[in-house]
Amino acid sequence: MSGFFAARFFLGVAESGLFPGVVFYLSMWYRREEQHYRVSLFFSAASLAGAFGGILAWGIAHMDGVGNLGGWRWIFILEGLLTILVSIAAYFFIFNYPATASFLTIEEKARVHARLKASNDATRDEAFSWKNVSLAVKDPKVWLYSLGFHTMSLPLYTLSLFLPTIIKELGYTAAEAQLLTVPVYVVATALTLIVAVASEKTKIRAPFIMASSSLAVIGYIILLTNTKPSVSYGGTILAAGGIYPSVAIVLSWPANNVSGQTKRATANAMQISIGNLGAVLGTQLYRSTDGPRFFRGHGFAMGYLVANVLVVGTLWMVLRAENARRDRGERDDRLNGIEQEEWLGDDDPRWRFQT
Repeated sequence: MSGFFAARFFLGVAESGLFPGVVFYLSMWYRREEQHYRVSLFFSAASLAGAFGGILAWGIAHMDGVGNLGGWRWIFILEGLLTILVSIAAYFFIFNYPATASFLTIEEKARVHARLKASNDATRDEAFSWKNVSLAVKDPKVWLYSLGFHTMSLPLYTLSLFLPTIIKELGYTAAEAQLLTVPVYVVATALTLIVAVASEKTKIRAPFIMASSSLAVIGYIILLTNTKPSVSYGGTILAAGGIYPSVAIVLSWPANNVSGQTKRATANAMQISIGNLGAVLGTQLYRSTDGPRFFRGHGFAMGYLVANVLVVGTLWMVLRAENARRDRGERDDRLNGIEQEEWLGDDDPRWRFQT
């Protein structure tokens, strides 16, 4: 067991920087209004992986006994090898910034630079400073972004981790449960992309998060109140269909709204770190003795989703109020004594938050 915990610890160490790193990386390549859809594409791969993961787990489990190894071991071996191979290939295809990308011509680099300069701070040559780190830590909006993900991470990770168990406890076999996870994730992937496109076209964030989280709440109400397996299975589809679109927007929100490269990188890291604390709690909620209804787990997940609606609603009002103050010129005094080209990050009165 100690070996298992050690392996899981180092897996977490290697994985911890992936999400905030990818979100920050995309913010250095795309305009503010383009980032959300790209983050959603990245995140939808997680739900799509859940769909294929169910099929692969069902198939690989039939390798039980091959090489004197259990089927569950082959799942880790084969899926882990695929991750390693893709990561090696990615190293040669991913470039840090548009300016360093060898596949772009000089004219294309200039065009990308002009697009980014007109939209965000990605083209600014900003050195790291602890002062900018502290700006993120002291910003109440960053904590609200973090709470926005925290209130989504518990239902997100508990659903993805325990979905086969939840379905199995509804009366299906283990093999059937693996296959029945596929439609759940297919619906989640489709809704994630549909909501992402709608949010990007309308330039609206908070209402889509609140609506998606509310859809997930309806799913958990069905799971908590219904005893018919087919209806409860429909509840899992609604839950996933609401959770995944919300998470995609929540993760992209600080990348859209936090200006200053160091501050934005810190905000992304804080959001994931604080958010994942919800996942830590969630792993303790779905116990085999609680099945098939899982009142404890489903109740906590639903409560967190309701809290998400409240947190996002609060952040929405804060951002709208700040934009209104800047529209009225109440923050223009911050520009006194600075050069026209000098940039104050998201404290700059010329900056408007996406709501």
